[in-house]
Amino acid sequence: MAESTTESAQTSAGGTRYGPALALLASLFFMWGFITVINNTLLPHLRSVFDLNYTQTTLIESVWFIAYFVASIPSAMLIRRIGYKPSLVVGLCVMAAGSLGMVPAAQIPSYGVTLVALFVIACGITLLQVAANPYVAVVGPPESAESRLTLVQAFNSMGTFFAPYFGGYLILSRTTGGTSLEGTQLTAAEKLADAQATQLPYMLVAGVLLVIALIIWRSNLPALGAATKRAGVEARKGMSLWAHKNLVYAVPAIFIYLIAEIGVANLFINFVIQPDIAGITPAQAANYLVLLWGGMMVGRFAGSYLMRRFDARRVLACFALFALLVMIGAATLHGPVAMWCLILVGLGHSIMFPTIFALGIKGLGPLTEEASGLLIMAIAGGALVVVQGWLADGYGLQTSFWLTVACEVYIIWYALVGARPTGPQYD
Repeated sequence: MAESTTESAQTSAGGTRYGPALALLASLFFMWGFITVINNTLLPHLRSVFDLNYTQTTLIESVWFIAYFVASIPSAMLIRRIGYKPSLVVGLCVMAAGSLGMVPAAQIPSYGVTLVALFVIACGITLLQVAANPYVAVVGPPESAESRLTLVQAFNSMGTFFAPYFGGYLILSRTTGGTSLEGTQLTAAEKLADAQATQLPYMLVAGVLLVIALIIWRSNLPALGAATKRAGVEARKGMSLWAHKNLVYAVPAIFIYLIAEIGVANLFINFVIQPDIAGITPAQAANYLVLLWGGMMVGRFAGSYLMRRFDARRVLACFALFALLVMIGAATLHGPVAMWCLILVGLGHSIMFPTIFALGIKGLGPLTEEASGLLIMAIAGGALVVVQGWLADGYGLQTSFWLTVACEVYIIWYALVGARPTGPQYD
């Protein structure tokens, strides 16, 4: 009997029992990556429709990431109250509701209603993130947590890879603003027609989200953690999160990384359409944005492989150093070479979030749940992309990328110094 129990536990720890669950979760990683990157094609579109400056344009993305700060704690409370699987269904339904909210936002059209609809979508994604990231990290052998989470995050990047094609074809290529060069002035009728072009894509997204919600509701996804949480409350007595510097420094690392990733992705199209960079239309630029996200997908698959053979901290440091070098190129060079530097930063950024997340909760045992909540809240760092918008308005779009360079420096430091585990190490 003891041998059978041990064998069963090993099966759970190794992830075999949860294999189908991880496969299903991979579809969620795909969808929230897909929806998040639709914003990258939506932002230049809305900029022309509502005559926005860079600060107002990046404020759209800031509202998106403020949702992570606002919704993280309520999401954790909801998961504890109704359980894991029902919370995933609720999150998908919230995302669908926000997507449908984009329909009246386009029909009016209204900048304010657009912000509200995107905030609702982001709240749904936050609920999925709070549940899924720590789940993937703790299911299976602790020594392969970084590799496992990076692998599943690769499906998130797969979603980001396909999204620019979707947004470019159904939004930018079907609008006057999307097929015109930078500086073209639109008439009132053209702005209204362009605004309404977003209705069909978001209706399609809402339909897919509801189908996935139905599949999850009818699936045998295991309810996780009820007994573990009750034991964890007792086990956490006398323990402190602040004794674990790998977590303490990981929170700002996630925060800072999001500033870098979102700033690059959101301003990519606006950057490459500049006459002294590539001088192409937004619709054409969307095709190059695909390469940025494609680099993140390739980098995550490659990073997952490398971290099975080399120390995760050293792999992270190498990727961050590469990102630093190409961002210096994007901030100083001109012509297509500057565009390609910005494309290549996707490869450098690829493993940062999942690796920092896994390193941050490493060895925390009963403290993992609380630590995960802090790290998910740190995703709100993406809201500070508005700072880069302010820099772009005041000092120039290309100059604003020096903020990204500074972000890369901190990630290198975290990989080499800050990620070293300190304090008591728990299973």
